[in-house]
Amino acid sequence: MDQAVTVRRVDPRRPWVAGPGGIRRIVLGQDEGSRSPAHVARQGAGGVSPRSTGPFAHVRWVICHARRGALTDAAGEALAAAAILSAPDTEVLALVFGAGAEVVAAAARFGADRVLWREESDWAPESKLAFLAQRYHEQAPLQIVLPDVGDDADLGRRLACRLRLPVVAGVVEIAAGRARRRLPGAGFASYPADTPLLLLAPGAVDARLPFVGLGLGAATALPSAAEPARETGRTTLPAARQALEDADLIVSAGNGVRDVGAFETLAATLGAAAAASRVAVDDGRFSRDRQVGASGKTVSASVYIALGISGAIQHLQGIRQCRHVIAVNLDASAPISRRADLTVVDDCGSFIPALTELVRAAREESDHVRRD
Repeated sequence: MDQAVTVRRVDPRRPWVAGPGGIRRIVLGQDEGSRSPAHVARQGAGGVSPRSTGPFAHVRWVICHARRGALTDAAGEALAAAAILSAPDTEVLALVFGAGAEVVAAAARFGADRVLWREESDWAPESKLAFLAQRYHEQAPLQIVLPDVGDDADLGRRLACRLRLPVVAGVVEIAAGRARRRLPGAGFASYPADTPLLLLAPGAVDARLPFVGLGLGAATALPSAAEPARETGRTTLPAARQALEDADLIVSAGNGVRDVGAFETLAATLGAAAAASRVAVDDGRFSRDRQVGASGKTVSASVYIALGISGAIQHLQGIRQCRHVIAVNLDASAPISRRADLTVVDDCGSFIPALTELVRAAREESDHVRRD
């Protein structure tokens, strides 16, 4: 007769300690641990635990500007990068300009342990630099991370000069303790990921984290400082005039694109640079400076959308440095499909206006949500 086997069960309400990645561990025979209601309350949706509960001996900064009072995608990626790089004894501090208390919860989802915000979003670089320099000397952060976009990129470069910090700009990837940036023309350069100031290109980090930050927030004030210059306005460069070598998003037309007006409307809606294959240029539909390929320009965009391009070897040579390629072609076996990360088998005549309307609708919905 088999003997009964007694299974010792663990009470999930016992005190626990936080392990790597925020995983709770219950150790039999030990009573130390935490049942802190504040700690439990700070757990995110789905039971996601904080990256660390402290105590913190160091701090890593993330500086960003809000857009319409909300964090941008680039700001979320910068916060996620800082959280990934931080040890359990390092606090992630977000310094957000142009936002209110509502950014605290959003920043916590991206790993921010503490958030300082300033509601006014005036262009006042000297005041911001004075505030940041004072805080820097008080706290001595391990590192400063900013998005390499717009006002964030401008402030990051100013701050590096003011504090005389080593800086790596245009970082496209952080992995294995190294930060990589794309070199002009071809290749990458690698730097230590703990370089004192990092400027991250869009898409450098996946902002979806298996943990959250503590999400403690407070308002702050900028000291007054004399501004030697004032902003009188901004002008956005039209997508059609954007240099292909510098573009991060490119839509390119081939022989399958006959409605040039609809194609240019799509490029403007996406905020993308407009390019073309040699066939489309030779036909006179596009100027020679828009040509991509061995006899045209070599591009290194993060996303390259090839519309109606079969993918001759000369064209593939021109896009070999692109990170992601999306092809739209009626011929599923076209050479471009072997290079593409995603191939859409469709007619460009119907695909282009459909995508344009889809992007417009998504943008209007996003703007409506943010206004509410």
